[in-house]
Amino acid sequence: MLFKNKTLLISGGTGSFGNAVLKKFLETEIREIRIFSRDEKKQDDMRKKYKDDKLTFYVGDVRDIRSVQQVMRGVDYVFHAAALKQVPSCEFYPMQAVKTNILGTENILESAINNGVKRIVCLSTDKAVYPINAMGISKALMEKVMIASSRNLNNTNTVICGTRYGNVMASRGSVIPLFIKQINEGKPITITDPEMTRFMMTLPEAVNLVLFAFRNGNNGDLIVQKSPAVKVLILAQAIKELMNKNNHPIDIIGTRHGEKLYETLMSKEELACAEDLGDYFRVPVDNRDLNYKKYVEQGDSKITESTVDYNSHNTYRLNLEEMKDLLLKIGLFT
Repeated sequence: MLFKNKTLLISGGTGSFGNAVLKKFLETEIREIRIFSRDEKKQDDMRKKYKDDKLTFYVGDVRDIRSVQQVMRGVDYVFHAAALKQVPSCEFYPMQAVKTNILGTENILESAINNGVKRIVCLSTDKAVYPINAMGISKALMEKVMIASSRNLNNTNTVICGTRYGNVMASRGSVIPLFIKQINEGKPITITDPEMTRFMMTLPEAVNLVLFAFRNGNNGDLIVQKSPAVKVLILAQAIKELMNKNNHPIDIIGTRHGEKLYETLMSKEELACAEDLGDYFRVPVDNRDLNYKKYVEQGDSKITESTVDYNSHNTYRLNLEEMKDLLLKIGLFT
């Protein structure tokens, strides 16, 4: 196994993704998993929950290069998951999104390169494609920082690549726990647009995507999983039926600020260049060097001819029964 006797750092490791990684890795022969975050309460909760000597905790912030440098010493691999993810908070405080999602990523990558880390996987989001809100814009620039950092590493032992995925089911801040909470509290389920679609991915699938990128990604690659999608109205109905609340009311409130009717995992320009890997797509880095002439005078007919992107409207759509089956896999329903 690639992780045998190795040290893995997870930035933002107290979140849903970090917990899912721990469930998969703590029973392996990995030497150490470092959880790096600024939330000491969640770190203490994790420490008590797992009680494992392989697990170490570092209080710090990706914005603070000194704390990043401290945690990076002796690390073999990095999963970079630290981010501001909530659309409203990033919209009201865009510079905070810049400091964490963009400058924090630069700190992680610079420190990792300087410390000879072998492989780094950066986690991104579908909101980075055709972004219309500050969170998406900051994650799009995070991807550009990742790609730029990877350009000059081909003669080194360091590989930096990224993943991009949509809604991770039941993760912190996602819509499924909200719908369940609204039903339990006797409040109407709030839906912005019944025709709105979102990609669906379980937490184990999110971890497997990162592991696939870890094993197969080249410098600058973005790895995207082929994921099904569902209409939000069907998702709400599936939750109601699983909770035996078929007649629970639904309130259509209208599209919120910064929200899209559907999400896109790859732009048409990216899809034109993507490599189909079966269950995944690889979006290779544009490997032109700093010779600007190549950008100005050379084109790509594939991009010119491309007319479609990969979005939650044109991927496979789950029906009601398929959505219920998928919900049963995440452990929130009996």
